[in-house]
Order: sequence, then structure tokens, then C-alpha cells
Amino acid sequence: MKRVSVDIGGTFTDCFLVWDNQYVQAKALTTKHNLAIGFNQALQKAYESLGITLKDVMSGVDSVRYATTLGTNALIERKGPRVGLLTTAGFESSVPLCRSRGYGDGMPDLVQRDLPAATRPDPLVPIPLIAGVRERIDAKGEVLLGLDVDDMRLQIRKLVDQGAQAFVVALVNAVVNPVHELLAEEIINEEFPSHMLGANPIILSHLVAGRKGEYVRSSSAIMDAFLHSAMYHGLSSLALNLREHDYKRPMLVIHNSGGMAQLNSTDALQTIHSGPVAGIHASEHLAAETDLGNVICTDMGGTSFDIGLVVKGGVKFYDFNPVIERWLVTVPMVHLVTLGAGGGSIARYDRMHETVQAGPASAGSDPGPACYDRGGLLPTVTDADLVLGYLDPENYAGGALKLNPKRSKSALEDEICDPMDLDPIDAARLIKQKVDNNMANGISQELRTRGYEPSQFTMLAYGGNGPLHACGIANVLGIRRILVPPFSSVFSAVGAGNMNQMHIHERSIYLSVYDSITRTMMSDFSMVNETIEQLEAKGREDLRRQNMPEEAVRHRVEFDMRYGNQLVQTAVVCDTRRLESRGDLLKLIRKFADDYSHRFGEGSAAPEAGIRIITVRVASYVEISTVQFKNLRPADDSKTIKPPQPKSRRECHFVGVDGGIDTPVYRLEDLKPDTLIPGPAVVISEATTYLVEPGWRLVTGEQGAAWFLRD
Repeated sequence: MKRVSVDIGGTFTDCFLVWDNQYVQAKALTTKHNLAIGFNQALQKAYESLGITLKDVMSGVDSVRYATTLGTNALIERKGPRVGLLTTAGFESSVPLCRSRGYGDGMPDLVQRDLPAATRPDPLVPIPLIAGVRERIDAKGEVLLGLDVDDMRLQIRKLVDQGAQAFVVALVNAVVNPVHELLAEEIINEEFPSHMLGANPIILSHLVAGRKGEYVRSSSAIMDAFLHSAMYHGLSSLALNLREHDYKRPMLVIHNSGGMAQLNSTDALQTIHSGPVAGIHASEHLAAETDLGNVICTDMGGTSFDIGLVVKGGVKFYDFNPVIERWLVTVPMVHLVTLGAGGGSIARYDRMHETVQAGPASAGSDPGPACYDRGGLLPTVTDADLVLGYLDPENYAGGALKLNPKRSKSALEDEICDPMDLDPIDAARLIKQKVDNNMANGISQELRTRGYEPSQFTMLAYGGNGPLHACGIANVLGIRRILVPPFSSVFSAVGAGNMNQMHIHERSIYLSVYDSITRTMMSDFSMVNETIEQLEAKGREDLRRQNMPEEAVRHRVEFDMRYGNQLVQTAVVCDTRRLESRGDLLKLIRKFADDYSHRFGEGSAAPEAGIRIITVRVASYVEISTVQFKNLRPADDSKTIKPPQPKSRRECHFVGVDGGIDTPVYRLEDLKPDTLIPGPAVVISEATTYLVEPGWRLVTGEQGAAWFLRD
């Protein structure tokens, strides 16, 4: 297996190169003005360490895969075209109204409860760029009023006069019958053909989202159109860069659904949070291979801290109506929680509460933390870690980036020390304590809202800063075991290399599985089986278009089910690809009841209200070879070995400990597997730093893995 996988983050670009049985990790600063530069720098470090050339890599690898935060950044910065929306006349206010919940979507509970101070997000489509067209299709797909072509042309021209640079067509009930959306696309292309300078992207809502729900389908299509330009130019520059280096195969892009596809088969919306999702996929693969049980995935990078769950040795949680930024959308996406807590998170004095706040604003990679000496003037978490003695200013990022401790102290003094009357050490301690508490609170809330206790989970700490803050987070949560996985600093890139090529297609459907009034079960399976067959055909065609052999395509069938008219829906994986008998149906009902009871408590299942299928979903995929992880179980204390002499010693400062502690510093490459290092200690590698806090011990493993165990 020869493969290149890349995770382009807000601060660093991570590269993972698989070359037969050799695994190589490398990092470079992200170059936001041209992502290809950072990619080339990271890849160069990787192939040079193997003694091969760029030509060898480009001609030898089977694929190059990208996960990127490009779309996320475009949303945050509101960098996108003016989007024009064409919708059914009479429904022009659906998007501005946001189901009357726009003020709360994407906001913390405390903010949602403060109705007098509620604010809606700045719209991606302002009201003047929304146009109604005369047409109507009913819920069964029958045409009640044909599309008025002349009216459509008039509305298109009005939107262009208003400055529309992209079109979204979101007509009522288009997922049942898309004939009018397809006709609208033809009319727009006639008015502004692709060979003209004024040609604009056209997004049809039924192709972006296959489920009913006019607002969420419209908002999904709008977000896709808003991100289209940034993703097209950003990813196209990466594809062009590969072509310039004689790479002949299609470039692959990671999807937030947990799969990947070629660039020409990827919607912009599918790339949101693709990097963190790749990390969760790697955690799922690791948990399944090594029988870790329940795992809480924590990815602390330079810009954000991402949280995900993998339970029962390999079950991921999905959001089928996730909130992205401030908008509710309807795309299947691996569930994760993102906090503005990373190495680049900016610390500031909170005058109201007379304390320190850390994040969510980030210094990114340019200018970066003050210690980067690139012009940054504000203190960050990385500056605090440097002042506390955890980081080596001469060997940060493998020596590729020299840190300036004087800049860190100066930034802390200006922004924190002076207003709080603290010395730099105490200010840095306060920053570390604050950011660790923020991350621990995020984990605790995520676990407990799903009915879990932190003690039931092994914590996975990865990302560039994961092993540095893992003990501090676990101290707050009461977690006693932390696993730093192999290749932890580029773990999301490892996950990108392990993903299958996959497409998910879904369709709204209304089926009564069990009628509680007549006490009868569904006996005609033709409608549901025909729907499954049609969705499988779409997925098969997607993969065939990407040169995947048809015989290699596999399908997974899922149903969104609910009791009666409840709003809560539960996704249930079907054990068979078709429902052929009452026995198949009874197995599905039992699985639904078990999943529901596990989620909401024993006895909560309510079949007396009736059982319904709301959505049919098919995941079509092709399995690939994956990175193999070695045995990660920590050795018994009786079988561990003593560490060698430390490389050096330096004074480190810890939360809750007065004064500095003379702390040994080890190099990871000097430590054999099963080496036991008591805390406090610092272990440095080219890509990350392992901080063993007082009260903890570290046991090293294969491939750079390590266990933090509480005394």
C-alpha cells in the first residue's frame, strides 16, 4: 500500500505517507493564501525522510486524499458569493423565518434562553435576493401548477440585477418530484450559458438533500452554494498542484459523512469538519482493532478542540440534522462538538468577571502566537505552555520553528499580568487551567447528555497539542486512563488514509410499520424495497463513475424510525438489504426498541403509539486496505522498563503546585516500548510534546503510542 493523506487545519498542514510497510508523519504551517505550498512542504519532509523523490511518490501512490477546514473558515469569515434563491411563490419567507429558531441554532443553551437579547445570524441570502416563482407540486409528487417559464425568466433577471453570483433552486416537494427544479436549471443555463462571462453556479436542492423539510433543505443548498466558490478554487489549486507534479489519478476529498469521493463527486457542504471527522474514523478503526471499548475522541490542534464518541468498539454517532455554524441543515454527518480551544487560542483579561478567558478567537498560523515571532502581539495557549516550561524553544515542530520566550512573556504582561497584577508564571498557569477546564466541560457535557459517565471511557488524546494538555483535562474529569494513539499529531490524516470511498443517499418516505389502532403490521414491502433499490443504484453509479468495480461495491441500509408522531427519530441499521418477511420486520422493530431504550432509558419504548419509518438511507462504499496498528495494551508494571538518562532537565510549573519543579526531559526516539516514566516529566518528539503531570505516569508503546495512567 502506498498512499498520501493530508489534513489541512487552520494552523498546521498534517501529512501521513504510507510507503509499503513504512509510515511517515510530517507537518508544515498552513499557507492560507495557497494551500498547495503548505502541502508541498509537509510532503517534502515525509518523502525525504524515506530517501525517495517527489517523482517516486507521485508515480507510486494509489491515492492522494485531502481533509480540509477551508469551508469552515469561509463560513466563519463570511467569504462567499452573493447567493440568489429561487423558491415556490408564497414560500419566500421560509428561510428568513428560520422556523422561528434562527436565534438559537448553534448557540449555547444559556444564550438560547436569553430571548430579549436573541440575535439571528447575518443571512447568507438577504431578502432582496429571494424570488418566488409560480409553480406547485403536492406531497405525492403530482404537478398541481406547472412552472411558469416566463415568470421564471423574469425572476432570474431580477436576481442578477440585484447582484446574484450563484443560484439556488429550492422548490416545494422537489425531493418527491424534481421536474421543476430540473427545468429551472435549463432556463438559467439558457439565460446565462456556461460559455458566457456571466455564468453562475446553479445548486438544485433535491441533489444536495434528499429528505423533506423545506427550510433545512433550502438552508443546506444555500450553504453549499455559498461555499462553492471557495471550495472550488481552493481544492482546484490543490488538484492543479498534483497535475503539475505529474500525478495522474483523481484527487480524493474526505466527506463529513465518514467517507470520501473524487473532487467532481463532492459537494462543498460535505467538506465541512472533514478533518475532525477523519480523526473520529481513525479512532473507530483503532478501537475495533485493539478492543478498547468505549472511546472519547479528543483532537486538540492549533485552532480548535474537537470531541467525538465511539462506543461498543466501533459505533459512530451521526447527526442527520446538524447545525453548522448558525444554520440547521439536513445532511448525514458524523457527530462531533467543536470548541474554540487550541494552541493558538487567544487569551484575554475578562474585566467583568476579573479572570482570564481563552478562545474562541485564534491567532492561526499567520501571524500565529506571539512566540512564533511573526508579528503576533496577543498571548495564546502556546505562549502560556512555553512560559510554563513545557515547550523547547529550540526544537519546536522538530526544530523547524524557533520560539521566542521573550515575546510570550511580553504579550502576557501587556494583556494579562498588568490588569490582574500577576507575574507571567501565574498568568500562564491561569490560562492553562482555564483552557483545560473549558475542554473538560465540553467533554463532560457531551458524555452526560448521552447518558454516559467519563469513567466508562478511554480518552484518546491526539492532534498537535493533545498529549500536552491530556493530563490537565483528565484531572478535571476524573479520567484515569489516556491513550495517545500512534502518529497522534497527524492522527486525523491517518484517518483520512483509512477511509473507504463512500456515498450516502437518502429519501423521505412515510410508512406505518405498526398501526396501533388496527394492531396490524406492514405486509407490503414493495415500496420500501423499491426505494432501497433506487438509492443503491445511485450509490453504485457514483462509485462506477469513479472507476470503482461494480462487484466491489457494498451497501448499508438504514431507516430513520419513530414512535407515533414523536419528533425524536432514531437511525437504525438494517441487518438485511431488503425486507422480505414479517420476521425481517420484527428484527428491525426489536433493534429499534433496543436502540431507543438504550438512548432514553429502559421502558421508554412506546410501540402503543405506533411505529413509523420516516427516511430510507443507503450508504454505498468500496472497502480499501488500511493502516495496521500494533498491540497498544499497556504492559503490567512488573514488565515495564526504566527510562534512560534524560536528555536534559528544566524548570516546569504546574497548576496547583507552588513554585517550579526540576523536570526531566526525554526524547521519544530514545524510549523503547514499555518504558515507564513517572511524572512530572516532559517527552518531546518532532511533532508533539507529551506532558506527564504530577500524579501521572507514562508507559510508551509502538508507533509513538503511549498511555497516561493515574497513580
